[in-house]
Amino acid sequence: MEYVIAFLVGGAICAVVQLLMDKTKLMPGRIMVLLVVTGAVLGSIGIYEPFTEWAGAGASVPLLGFGNVLWKGVKKGVETEGLLGLIKGGLSASSAGISAALIFGYLASIFSKPKMKK
Repeated sequence: MEYVIAFLVGGAICAVVQLLMDKTKLMPGRIMVLLVVTGAVLGSIGIYEPFTEWAGAGASVPLLGFGNVLWKGVKKGVETEGLLGLIKGGLSASSAGISAALIFGYLASIFSKPKMKK
């Protein structure tokens, strides 16, 4: 049942994003920023953690989860290192995800041929 819930939640998040892309004039970059900020805000008010426990990977994998990870890192960094933790905390907490995105993006660029839109 955990897989079904994760699939449905992740699919619902993707469907909402697709609706934003199709029905608004928001560019994809702005939608991505909106998702990250929404995840950080939901994490800061304490809603995202219970949601992630219920939805599993369906909530933690999308960009909402990235925003939540950034928030948790900043919160921990500020508690332990003060003002410097404001900058270091989010990057430290999300470094594995950022590194994986860079590495796999680079590998994908080596093995695929990009096509320009006409």
